[in-house]
Amino acid sequence: MTDVDIGGHRLKLSNLDKVLYPEAGFTKGQVIDYYARIAPTLLPHFAGRPTTLKRYPNGVSGQFFYEKNCPKHRPDWVATAPLYSRHSKRMIEYCLVDSVATVTWLANLAALELHPSLSRADPIERPTMVVFDLDPGAPADIRECCEVACRLRELLETLGLQSFPKTSGSKGMQVYVPINGEVTYDDTKPFALAVAQYLERAHPNLVVSNMAKDLRVGKVLVDWSQNDESKTTVGVYSLRAREQPTVSTPITWAEVAAADPDALRFETADVLDRVDRLGDLFAPTIDLEQRLPQL
Repeated sequence: MTDVDIGGHRLKLSNLDKVLYPEAGFTKGQVIDYYARIAPTLLPHFAGRPTTLKRYPNGVSGQFFYEKNCPKHRPDWVATAPLYSRHSKRMIEYCLVDSVATVTWLANLAALELHPSLSRADPIERPTMVVFDLDPGAPADIRECCEVACRLRELLETLGLQSFPKTSGSKGMQVYVPINGEVTYDDTKPFALAVAQYLERAHPNLVVSNMAKDLRVGKVLVDWSQNDESKTTVGVYSLRAREQPTVSTPITWAEVAAADPDALRFETADVLDRVDRLGDLFAPTIDLEQRLPQL
């Protein structure tokens, strides 16, 4: 057990040598170190957003669980947001990831993945962005995702919208359209569906908008359904529970166009280096105001 002081908050860190990524020999201490170092860049993207935790207490090869309710044994300085879930018809006390100390505490719980809402807790019914989750069906891979992302960007630009890509840290990638305006999910979800269906009609051999797995073979699902109050998408700069400690990483459109699978795979050290060199490529999503076109 190691006692640390972070921003005036006392934390007990445990089992720092425990290996959470067996193939990489990547330990819990290294997970905590990554999250503590990336926190200044990560935190603005999570500010005020209810966050679901994906915890791997025995590492990525062990059992995991999603945790929406912030753990009851949390320190009193960990902020939460009580929200009524219409989906499960109960109150849920979500964690708010609002400080380096909170990020470090969550890492100590082996919350490897952090999944924030597209909305801030107040008002929860107003998403600040639209997300398109590009999920390849084998044998399609990240290269096909890049092609679809470029087509998506072109379409959004004709609608007067800027968009920002990031890797998922897993098989696919996501494209975010910041709105930061007076919209609800009743606006963003139909818009995302219409865009996905348009791309499917325009590129039927490449794109599918239907969730059915048997339709995805060799194509890229443009998942529009994440634009929902009850759903979350893996957050920018979050670790992923893969064989290696990969990270959901902002990328440039030039990197998307190059479509190099090896160059689009980032681990913790890569991400920290990129932020040092390039800054936060996802910063515009925080406050860029855009207007959704009428369908």
